[in-house]
Amino acid sequence: MHRRHLLKTLLAAAFSAPLMAAAAPATIPAPVIDVYKSASCGCCTAWVEHLQKNGFTVRAHNVANPPAYRAKFGIPEQLGSCHTGMVDGYALEGHVPARDIKRLLAQRPKAVGLAVPGMPQGSPGMEAAQSDQYDVVLVQRDGRHLVYQHYNGSTK
Repeated sequence: MHRRHLLKTLLAAAFSAPLMAAAAPATIPAPVIDVYKSASCGCCTAWVEHLQKNGFTVRAHNVANPPAYRAKFGIPEQLGSCHTGMVDGYALEGHVPARDIKRLLAQRPKAVGLAVPGMPQGSPGMEAAQSDQYDVVLVQRDGRHLVYQHYNGSTK
């Protein structure tokens, strides 16, 4: 009787293991962000580090003309900054915080992407003792944009 019980247990385990493996949640890797920047831009490198610290894999491309990528990816000139990224079909212009990129990827709006115009103090990669107020804007396909997230300035 003991042997029969052992065989049943082994057979049950053998048949249930593939089902258990299929039911286990798969770890989905974060999408890769391609960043197009100048080789000499320190704040661009700091933004790349911010993304990496927040779980993104980044492929940084040092290019001669970063603004050309802004135009190529559909970001209006008036929303420009010093670098442009691309993640999962969305453009990222300037010092966009990683948390807003994660929100964008979770919500998947019909849009060109996100932009932080200019280079506001206190945005990721532009850390300073004093932070400016700034907006992350959602760039719509028709060129219009709206505030996606607002950040208040502060003094440390």
